Amino acid sequence: MSMSKSGSERGVALVIAVMATSLMLALGGALILLSSSEIAIAANFRAAHEATYAADAVLERALADLQNVPDWTAVLAGSVQSSFIDGPPSGTRTLIDGPTIDLDQITNLAACQKPTLCSDSDIATATTERPWGINNPRWALYAFGPLENMGGSQMIHSSFYVLAFVGDDPSENDNDPAIDGLEIDGQPNPGRGIILIRAEAFGPRNAHKVLEATVARIEMPPAAPDDQITTALRVLAWRQLR
Repeated sequence: MSMSKSGSERGVALVIAVMATSLMLALGGALILLSSSEIAIAANFRAAHEATYAADAVLERALADLQNVPDWTAVLAGSVQSSFIDGPPSGTRTLIDGPTIDLDQITNLAACQKPTLCSDSDIATATTERPWGINNPRWALYAFGPLENMGGSQMIHSSFYVLAFVGDDPSENDNDPAIDGLEIDGQPNPGRGIILIRAEAFGPRNAHKVLEATVARIEMPPAAPDDQITTALRVLAWRQLR
């Protein structure tokens, strides 16, 4: 009788040991999964913040180059570009972690929210994002390339590809987004010397940020009577788009 009872106790102990081991394995697996999830969340959070900084960097670069352009109509037409470019303003680019982006597709999405070529009517359609109709900006790709190439002699360690578009200020009343402030009946256009900049950054883990700024050219009075009038750029509005 005692032998049978001892064997039964050993059987129960074995079952308990197996259950305890399974429980510990499940807990260990859960901890590993939780740890992996936390690492992924932290990496995504870091990539999103870096994307914002990258977009802001190319916006600042566009501002610096635009300050030296006397007539922004040539910029709006796409005939004048920033010195920060990595080839023609079309085609695909490969990101450092493998995926590719299509510059034409990105331009079309900005212009009419379609990945395919936008028609004039598509661009002039009033939407929540672009409510100005015929005065909707027609984005011209102005600056683009890997962010790490922007620093010149200063090393920038970044995996992001950045772009900056320029477009006419939609508050103009000339109904021609290809010209910076066309005069109406001999009267100066209130939107002349004002331009939009759309900055985008693409990077690892599908990180993507879009910033948009309204920028005005301001004439600075000379410090002395013999000095020339200088110009500066002022950001009138800034927003981050979803």
